Amino acid sequence: MARPDSPARSRPLPRTPFSPAFWRSPLRGPWLTSVLGLVLLGGITVLFLTGLLSYAAYNPDLSTVNDKTPDKGLLGFYLFSWPTDPHWLYRLTQGVHVTLGITLIPVLLAKLWSVVPKLFTLPLARSLAHALERVSLLLLVGGALFEFVTGVLNVQLDYVFPGSFYPLHFYGAWVFFAAFVAHAALKTPAAVRNVRQLRAEHGELVSPSPAAPTVSRRGALGLVGGGSLLLLVTTAGQSFDPLRRTALLAPHGGAEPATGPGGFQINKTAAYAGIHADETSEEAWRLVVVGRAGTVRLSRPELLQLPLHSSSLPIACVEGWSTSDQGWRGVRLRDLAALVGYDDPPDVLVESLQRHGAFRRAALRANQVADPRSLLALYVNGEELTPDHGHPARVVVPAAPGVLNTKWVARMTFGEL
Repeated sequence: MARPDSPARSRPLPRTPFSPAFWRSPLRGPWLTSVLGLVLLGGITVLFLTGLLSYAAYNPDLSTVNDKTPDKGLLGFYLFSWPTDPHWLYRLTQGVHVTLGITLIPVLLAKLWSVVPKLFTLPLARSLAHALERVSLLLLVGGALFEFVTGVLNVQLDYVFPGSFYPLHFYGAWVFFAAFVAHAALKTPAAVRNVRQLRAEHGELVSPSPAAPTVSRRGALGLVGGGSLLLLVTTAGQSFDPLRRTALLAPHGGAEPATGPGGFQINKTAAYAGIHADETSEEAWRLVVVGRAGTVRLSRPELLQLPLHSSSLPIACVEGWSTSDQGWRGVRLRDLAALVGYDDPPDVLVESLQRHGAFRRAALRANQVADPRSLLALYVNGEELTPDHGHPARVVVPAAPGVLNTKWVARMTFGEL
């Protein structure tokens, strides 16, 4: 009489992900999922807060030209006048936002892998409460993927979005974070207990038919942590000078391009912006300054007759990259305001020769105009601006996002905006 096969050998493996036994990894379980979840709890909270700070830095309540997220309503409740001190503020907050987001990618992917069986549990809805939980889970997973994917594409300067990045990322962040907060409120107490209690695991994440282990859970965490560390080292240098040479995965990473007026990074060249030499020549170009006392038109030689001042400021952009401090020299914005009748500097609308693009016009608040380091720069690092860096004149303002440091300035209108 033949010996019967063991149950493990006679039972065929399931072929669809809707069967719990389809998921055979012995790593999945409450402990691994909880550790990854707690890391994301802290990291995503910092991401959300620094993202809100980035939005505030654009001063969207100042002028419609600065607000790329119309109809924000109550979602703009926290907005405030962006300060100019410390001068590296936006460089820090946006550098942390982008670098941390990229560093968390392995953690997010590992977390999604650890809970993927839950997306295939049947029935799809056992009750109304269970149905709501499943919907919130879809919003959480979908929102996370949307925010990270669009963020990475923006950092890589790959603008393939079906619309402007700013409202997509802004509204997507609120939807994702709302689902994230609800999920965290429900799961964090259990996650803390799971991390503290190292014991035999059970639950729907644990495979009923696990395969033989090839790595421990701690080994898996080490692999995830190593991936995050690699991304940190090869990305952070685009914002933090000590690691600049190691930022091999960042579009603006690596050493500074050179020294002198062209020795730092840019996003848009003069050719890309449609700036022609015949309109920036000394004979053709004039700066138009408008205020309550009238309109003043200034050539570059006339600007050079005004008192010139120096500032040492970085350029920091929403994509997370920034330059080291550059040596700028030019006319203070508050002195230009005084030319058109303002002893107490007001807001200003700055317009560029650039004809297309979301930020060919930008508004600055009165506190930014009044800061003695805010310049209409004519020189950088001891030489005239190059065409790609804004010749014949550009704005530089401490702590402001790069797009508010308008290049190829043509017109400045001071007053209430």
